[in-house]
Amino acid sequence: MIAQQLLFRGLQILGVYLLALSFPLARGKALVVAALFALGATIAGPAVLTFEYEPVPRAFAVGLVFLAIGLVAQEHLMWADVAAALAFLYHPPTVWVFWALYLWLTLRHRDYRDLWPLAAGIVLLFVSSRLQPGAAEPQVFFTRVSPELEKLQRMRASYNWISTWPAQLIWQYLLLWLVSMVAFWRVRPRTARLFLIGMPALGILSVPVSYILLDQLKWGLIPQFQPARALVFVTAFAVILGAAAGVRAAEQKRWIESVFWFVMVLAVPTAVPLFSISGRNLLLLLALSIALCGTLALKRFRFAPALLAAAAIAPSFVLPYWAHVRNYPRPNLAGLEALVQFTRTQTPKDAVFLFGDAGSSPDPSIFRAESQRAVYVDWKSGGQMNFSEPLAREWWQRWQATNALRFDTAEVSRMVEMGIDYLVLSPSHRLVDRKPDYENSQFVLYKR
Repeated sequence: MIAQQLLFRGLQILGVYLLALSFPLARGKALVVAALFALGATIAGPAVLTFEYEPVPRAFAVGLVFLAIGLVAQEHLMWADVAAALAFLYHPPTVWVFWALYLWLTLRHRDYRDLWPLAAGIVLLFVSSRLQPGAAEPQVFFTRVSPELEKLQRMRASYNWISTWPAQLIWQYLLLWLVSMVAFWRVRPRTARLFLIGMPALGILSVPVSYILLDQLKWGLIPQFQPARALVFVTAFAVILGAAAGVRAAEQKRWIESVFWFVMVLAVPTAVPLFSISGRNLLLLLALSIALCGTLALKRFRFAPALLAAAAIAPSFVLPYWAHVRNYPRPNLAGLEALVQFTRTQTPKDAVFLFGDAGSSPDPSIFRAESQRAVYVDWKSGGQMNFSEPLAREWWQRWQATNALRFDTAEVSRMVEMGIDYLVLSPSHRLVDRKPDYENSQFVLYKR
């Protein structure tokens, strides 16, 4: 998994570095832009990240899209097409923004030779869908979200429904889009202008489009396609162009302007939502920005490159430990890994587990993936209701039957009729009338 994470993150950082070189910036300063972008950010609302933490298809697709943009900026169009076509194979909903702009550019110039990688990707994806093993469930393209499913999705998958978002999120993305446009004017890139302007614009437009198609028209395809996830490009280009504008302002000795740009860039990963940033963290960002500007001012100093690298990397350590920034919760996996090891060696492969007091914790989902054992119900799997209404009804029935994974001693007597073989609890809910089959500092396991 670590190797996969390094791969898709490396592709993303490489793409941003190539893009920054085209602004043009010197190599060291282009690395500063890439380092600031590598801080990552949570895209509140659609609930995605600019840098994913797990090797899911979307993570590889996002990395390849940014690599394609960087290759376009370096005028390597064929390699950009190949990268974007690979991204399409991984996760088509992620790459539609890039291909919409590229197709428009192709139609405008009437040069279709560079489209063969996309055509090959479409054919390969179609053939793979026809030959996939296991059960296949046909999807209806034109269908409406039923009132019952809408209620469940608004509860479990509210990130799809724009009307459930707080108003400050809309203002946040409008602000970030405006920042990216002002930064574009400040940097004045020589290449990839269509993508630097068009991708944030399509990201902003995806919000009203999603609202009309899902919240108003109830089109059943939209929860699967999730067009509002294109907001990732609004945030990403606000950071990339903002960082480049900060570097450019420092080159011209516009120090106050440079500090402003760096504070804005660093605020994106620090506060979710952006307007919730605390005064303490704002002062911390101001100090980091001044330090970055100071190192950019050192040109003839012997150790200037090393100091610039240190200032660019410093936020990666300062923000998590001093500002307590966590783009994604990090669960304590020690006890869970020990439980997984026990179940893989001491329980039947067809055993069904229930994490009776897990609530919305990711522990049951991680357990299912690592132990290769079935879990009766968990919060994470409810997200699949975007794709299947029967699954949504079954998940909701199980979620209610288990008291939303808030432990009730009455569940113990119903384990047999529910088809559950093992009950997993935290030590605080230990059963006093029976002996556990396994326990550690985090979990207690009982066989029915």
